[in-house]
Amino acid sequence: MTVEMHPLNPYFGADITGIDVSKGVDDAEFSQIWDNFNEYGLISLRGQHLSVDDQVKLGRRFGDVQIHVMNQYHISGHPEVYYLSNLDEDGNPNGKHPDKGTMFWHTDGSWRDRPGLATIMVAEIIPDEGGETHFYCTEAGYAALDDDTKTKVQGLRVTHNLDFSRNRRHGEEPMTEAQKKAAPPVTHPMVRTHPVTGRKSLFLGDHAECIEGMDYEEGRKLIEELNAQMVRPEFVYAHKYRPGDIIAWDNRRTLHKSTPYDVATERRVMRRTTILGDPP
Repeated sequence: MTVEMHPLNPYFGADITGIDVSKGVDDAEFSQIWDNFNEYGLISLRGQHLSVDDQVKLGRRFGDVQIHVMNQYHISGHPEVYYLSNLDEDGNPNGKHPDKGTMFWHTDGSWRDRPGLATIMVAEIIPDEGGETHFYCTEAGYAALDDDTKTKVQGLRVTHNLDFSRNRRHGEEPMTEAQKKAAPPVTHPMVRTHPVTGRKSLFLGDHAECIEGMDYEEGRKLIEELNAQMVRPEFVYAHKYRPGDIIAWDNRRTLHKSTPYDVATERRVMRRTTILGDPP
């Protein structure tokens, strides 16, 4: 088949047809995937039902695969895969959301020295209602900021903290002391430049806790104001999954969040692999 691209949003995102990654990806096919990933920031391949093994192999084509510090989400034998499921041992809905932190705008792994470059999501089981993922283009959002705001944020550094984001969203302490020690807070520039597009973004989201050298509450207020200000509807794409979907997004130029679903009656199973990038 001829490889074709079908844009999903005027600012970013595209469906790819003509490549079947479930059968493996040769160098020429991956080159096309990589080029379109950088061009569009989010790519979707419909109905391919990628196995766990092949998901990890595909992730390694992008780079070093993250082993998430919260190992309670690992698939047995595949620590590279972050498993999001609301099913009990009998395959029925258990009434619990597997990760409430995913329902707020964030970028994967911003709490690491090497934050996420790419994330690959494979849809196993999809609810009839809800459970979508919304994506926001941070490059378009930054470009739309007024000049005073751009001047204000230039040069600021932000502390990203997994413990901070997880505790305030789960209503409990989901991380052990060993996990907290393994994921200490890190600082990154608030404004980052994409190494391929050359365009700037605000590097914030839900893991961003405070601003280096600024009063804590003052920094929290500015972060919340910017997080709210930059997310505009025209820069958002909502992905409604079909079983077997594979999507890969560029954490260097997007934020994302999942939408709610009825965890007591609906079934949702997703597999996520994140590839480590370079320090901003």
